[in-house]
Amino acid sequence: MQLQRQLAYPLRRPGTFALCVLGVLVLLGVVATFDYITLLFDPATDNAITFEVPTFDEATHTYSTAQPQLIPKIIHQTWKNETVPEKWKAAQATCTAMHPDFEYMLWTDASAREFISTQYPWFLETYDSYPFPIMRADAIRYFVLAHYGGIYIDLDEGCQSRLDPLLTYPAWVRKADPTGISNSVMGSTPNHPFFLRVMLELKNYNFNWGVPYITVMYATGPLYLSVVWKQFKRWATSDAEQLWILMPAVPGAAYFNDLHGSSWHEDDAKWIMYLGLHWLFFTIIGFVLAAVVGLSSYLAVRRYRSKQVKYYKQLQA
Repeated sequence: MQLQRQLAYPLRRPGTFALCVLGVLVLLGVVATFDYITLLFDPATDNAITFEVPTFDEATHTYSTAQPQLIPKIIHQTWKNETVPEKWKAAQATCTAMHPDFEYMLWTDASAREFISTQYPWFLETYDSYPFPIMRADAIRYFVLAHYGGIYIDLDEGCQSRLDPLLTYPAWVRKADPTGISNSVMGSTPNHPFFLRVMLELKNYNFNWGVPYITVMYATGPLYLSVVWKQFKRWATSDAEQLWILMPAVPGAAYFNDLHGSSWHEDDAKWIMYLGLHWLFFTIIGFVLAAVVGLSSYLAVRRYRSKQVKYYKQLQA
């Protein structure tokens, strides 16, 4: 009987151990990717912005809305130097010409680094460590919105209407396609808790994945912003803390005209975008591969146990 127990124990142990390891790996995978997975099923309609046409006061030559202005009248844009490419000057002009009462701030590589060095020296090492210039362009937009407030607009975005209605929300971003939120146009009051959190989390996500597009998206870009947004939604409660979402435009209710510049995209971006467009198919493929690996592991354990049983029977004989 004692011999039987000693031989039976190693028969059970491999299967139990394999299942425990698999269970731990699955649990760790779910925890690590929870925010990314839930992005696929978040319509971002909880705090959708409604369209409002500002009225023009002939006496004061100013625009007004039914709700009070919260965001300061500042437009932020970024480029590597003061010379904006010709292909984007028209888009830039639509925003500046339509908003002569707004302060305009163009952040160059030099002025952005000087701003970080002076105002946020604790972040300078991380800022300088970014392997791609677009990552610094991403980071600076979060910092200036948290510091000054205002509206950030990518240079490849043109303004189609006055932005005054967007000044009545404490902080907002635009819905991304197909999922998450975008960092191409954003607005905020100074020191809004969402953009303060975005600033502080940047150091924790500073990791080079070896692929330019993935590194940018996960460390500073829209996917990073979307994950922080998912985390932020769990504890933001008051109206002042809410992040509002500018949904895709409907006819007669468009603020911006996206020219899709994407100047930082490299060849790897095409493959990643293809995966994103067919995420459901590749998700199913992933589950199928996981099932194949799991089944193969199970069959390997069964073969091992079968050999042990055969060996045990030979000893009994």
